[in-house]
Amino acid sequence: MAEMLNVEVFYALSGKQEVVRVKLPTGATLQQALDASGLLVKHPEIDVKKNKFGIWNKLSKPEAALRDQDRVEIYRPLIADPKEVRKQRAAEGKVMKKGAGESDAEG
Repeated sequence: MAEMLNVEVFYALSGKQEVVRVKLPTGATLQQALDASGLLVKHPEIDVKKNKFGIWNKLSKPEAALRDQDRVEIYRPLIADPKEVRKQRAAEGKVMKKGAGESDAEG
């Protein structure tokens, strides 16, 4: 009898996290785990061509081979670019400091 892999597929939503445990034959791929989990059907917003996927927090391609006890992760697209957010915060901080400095000079 062929050995089976026990794999967990994770999909984090804004308010909760879905975890589906699947058994797959040895040599199975990340794509096969996604298909077996049923999450692609349950969540049509997951687009295999656009979303990114990982195994244990490391970006992986759908054809990546899995090992027993792997954790497959489905990543959602970012709502905002973290670099842009940091730039905006930095710019707001400079404006606030400049404004605070001027009011201190007047008083």
